[in-house]
Amino acid sequence: MSDRRHAADAPPAAAVAAPLGYAPMDSIHAEFEVLLRRGEVAAVEDWLPLLVELDAHLRSHFEAEDHWMKDTDFPPRDCHIDEHAAVLKSSAEVLQLARAGDVAAAPSFVASLADWFPGHAAYLDSALAAWMCKRQFGGRPVVLHRPVKAQGGSPALTAPGPRVAR
Repeated sequence: MSDRRHAADAPPAAAVAAPLGYAPMDSIHAEFEVLLRRGEVAAVEDWLPLLVELDAHLRSHFEAEDHWMKDTDFPPRDCHIDEHAAVLKSSAEVLQLARAGDVAAAPSFVASLADWFPGHAAYLDSALAAWMCKRQFGGRPVVLHRPVKAQGGSPALTAPGPRVAR
């Protein structure tokens, strides 16, 4: 699988990662989104505990996905695993700075993760989710989104839950 996220004709990534139809992955992604949102409102004293929690989550998150890819011989696993390793390296570096009392890089790191993640999920994780569903259920996931009215009356999207096509 080639990485087309940065191609000139690639569609723009969503602002948040959409459910992909593989429940274990969707659950991990939802936890990650919560951590990213906490970073949007973090005060200086919140950064070190948040970075510790975020680093632990990233390690667990990527370990699970890497395990699924390796155990099932997922064909395009190498670039996906390499991307995880690069994020973990950055996380360790920012956490090391924070432990030394320097949290200046924390806001931009978390904002960068928030910018990076929807594209990563849409292009790399979606292929893995489809692969896992095909192996487990014999079909690709189909996730339906339906418009609903948000509080202000404008449409919003919700994902009721994954459906598996057979």
